[in-house]
Amino acid sequence: MTKITFGKAINSAIDQAMALDKSVICYGLGATDPKGIFGTTLGLEKKYGKKRVFDMPTSENAMTGVGIGASMVGIKPVMTHQRLDFFLLALDQLVNGAAKMHYMFGGTVNIPITIRLILGRGWGQGPTHSQNLQAWFAHIPGLKVVMPSSPEDAKGLLISSIFDPNPVVFLEHRWLHNTVGEVPDNDFRIEIGTSKKLVDGNDITIVSMSYLTIEAQIAEKYLRKNGVSVDLIDLRSIKPIDMKAISESLKKTGKILVLDTGFTTCSVSSDIISRVLINNFEFLTHPPAQIAMPDVPEPTSFGLTKSFYKRAADIAKKVLDMMGIDSLDPFNDLPPPAPHDVPGDWFKGPF
Repeated sequence: MTKITFGKAINSAIDQAMALDKSVICYGLGATDPKGIFGTTLGLEKKYGKKRVFDMPTSENAMTGVGIGASMVGIKPVMTHQRLDFFLLALDQLVNGAAKMHYMFGGTVNIPITIRLILGRGWGQGPTHSQNLQAWFAHIPGLKVVMPSSPEDAKGLLISSIFDPNPVVFLEHRWLHNTVGEVPDNDFRIEIGTSKKLVDGNDITIVSMSYLTIEAQIAEKYLRKNGVSVDLIDLRSIKPIDMKAISESLKKTGKILVLDTGFTTCSVSSDIISRVLINNFEFLTHPPAQIAMPDVPEPTSFGLTKSFYKRAADIAKKVLDMMGIDSLDPFNDLPPPAPHDVPGDWFKGPF
């Protein structure tokens, strides 16, 4: 085990996959730049050569099509777009191409492409550079969608994605790239579709994803100090969703709060809650709740974003309300960092 950043864990996963299998290629806009897509592709071109690691023209639709075609003949492309928002130009290739071919050809064709999309917010990113659209991808049959929140999960899930026989959308929140954690040095894989229990508790189930898991962990520590026991589950996989783990937790707690980095309407959190109501209604002792983004575009200005995003205090407040506790003020006890549009005072970028 080595303590490394989330970004370095991504780099390690691609490196080890390329060493294991010569059919793995890595490309994308900025893949060979000096900063290597937030450090995630640094050194790969030098190690594996220009035929396996290369930049791409600014033509998302065309190059995604090239990756799908390469996949059909046994290549395993790892394709990166520095913004999920830019990849929207290639949705036809993904939805009507990559996701459908295994089915349309009777299981005789596989599309082992991994599409890395970087999402999240930051200083002045605004409505077209900060969208969390995981629910879009999860809606499409034939796609798997993962959202790791720790360096260890980033590496284990990415190696599994690369060697999955069909397309995987791999979503990285850019506020996670500089986070640090213990990561196995060897090739190890995490099964796509499995969640991770971060904290074992009895009073309420919190289901989280991506960067909101970091905020949920801050909220959990605060709640624990104040006598509330949280069962905290990190989804890791958005499609498929580990509903078995959620159901087992709910049997114990009777209460559930689902956190979502995406917009509220038709969100992953809404889908989880609907499944809970359909399949686990008898276990509920309180109406389920969600915290997700408001259904409006993200503002660009510093002032307007101040209360736009949900953080640890919002999570703690919602839990306290569900528990019927009104003697605490998490907004006073868990103030956001200054400035408010960074994850913490440790954060120095990427922006």
